[in-house]
Amino acid sequence: MFNRIMKLGHRKTSKPDVNGGNVMAVNNRSSVANSDQQPVASLPAPVPVPFNPVIEDLPKFRDVYSSERANLFVKKTQLCCVFCDFTNNLKLREKEIKGKTLLELVEFIQTDSSKMNELMQENLMRMISMNIFRCLPPASYENTGALPGGSDPEEDEPWLEPAWPHLQFVYELLLRYIVSCDRDIKTAKRFMDHTFVLKLIDLFDSEDPRERDYLKMVLHRMYGKFMVHRPYIRSAINNVFYRFIFETERHCGIGELLEILGSIINGFALPMKEEHKLFLVRALLPLHKPKNMSWYHQQLSYCVIQFVEKDYKLADIVIRALLKFWPVTNCSKEVLFLGELEEVLEATQLPEFQQIMLPLFRQIARCLNSSHFQVAERALFLWNNEHLVSLISQSRDVIFPIILEALEKNMHCHWNQAVHGLTANVRRMFMEMDAELYEECQKQIEEKEAKVEELEEQRELKWKQLEAVAG
Repeated sequence: MFNRIMKLGHRKTSKPDVNGGNVMAVNNRSSVANSDQQPVASLPAPVPVPFNPVIEDLPKFRDVYSSERANLFVKKTQLCCVFCDFTNNLKLREKEIKGKTLLELVEFIQTDSSKMNELMQENLMRMISMNIFRCLPPASYENTGALPGGSDPEEDEPWLEPAWPHLQFVYELLLRYIVSCDRDIKTAKRFMDHTFVLKLIDLFDSEDPRERDYLKMVLHRMYGKFMVHRPYIRSAINNVFYRFIFETERHCGIGELLEILGSIINGFALPMKEEHKLFLVRALLPLHKPKNMSWYHQQLSYCVIQFVEKDYKLADIVIRALLKFWPVTNCSKEVLFLGELEEVLEATQLPEFQQIMLPLFRQIARCLNSSHFQVAERALFLWNNEHLVSLISQSRDVIFPIILEALEKNMHCHWNQAVHGLTANVRRMFMEMDAELYEECQKQIEEKEAKVEELEEQRELKWKQLEAVAG
């Protein structure tokens, strides 16, 4: 009996494959789970291939039989999972092999994507995830100790990803896979789940503009292809904006995310959902607050104008938000606000205009009297807009007294000759629009100035009396 127990104890057990055992177990489970579905690929299922972390030359797809291409595809994706360090000039041969292999996979996806079975897609997405999902290096402002938003990315040289020669092919693979997954979209949706989307959006903080351009194309394609992911993508982008506005004020990809949203907003159905209006109020409009808004203002302005053009009643909300976040000491930002304000007013109807005109033209009057000549010029250029002049003429009883006082102050006090000339043109326009109202407003301004002078004389007289008593 003791000998029997000893023999059983010495029996060898099968040793699992340390590198590839887990991967193949997942593959087997997925194949069993989908055994009742119709196969979508014409290539035979590849034989499980153990994961090999060594980079070596593999035959090209055209050099093997079509029945062997599935196994070769899996081997090539496993080879491309190996990371190459581009911070040094070592292992150049391995880097070259991986680059060629990635290029072959891109060509295969472009020509034979319809022949990819589920196991091939799983290995492809595994390889893509291992390459692109990585820790981004510290941002430049973190290395230098500068405040977030203290430098202009257009003036500074952008940091470029050293491994871009390989990453570019990986992103190209992902893009072509998304474009070509129409026949097996359910399987693709399983590999590109919410976790994948969230990690992809996190990569928008990369300082390399080439990577952000590819991410923009990939996420836009995913939004169009997978309808089930659309609410989650919008929610994830919202969270990026919230973190940027209320916490960090530093993110490299705000402009690219706004470009994606611009095309998304353009496709919103009418009447607009309350969810989309809340997105405008809570996420888009507060993006006017950060001091580095100039980095992404063009894309932000486009998104806001899209909302107003789709629903003109939102103009009141948008203009009030612009007045709320109006810059006080940042003149270049103030010029941007005036440009966006003109575009919003272009799409504004009379009822909404009349609701907001008092605070709006008080702010415009302050801009007219700005000592910074570019701000004053940009405010005066508003009267070149025919739609705005039409709105003003219909509410001139309220607007004339506010603006004419600012124009008179410019004529007497502003130092810039160009501002003087533009001010005279606007004043002449008001006179031609309604000469009687213009004269009445002029009298009111003169009476107001006379009262101010009288108060000033009384004040000086009181000071002289106090000096006399004290002397």
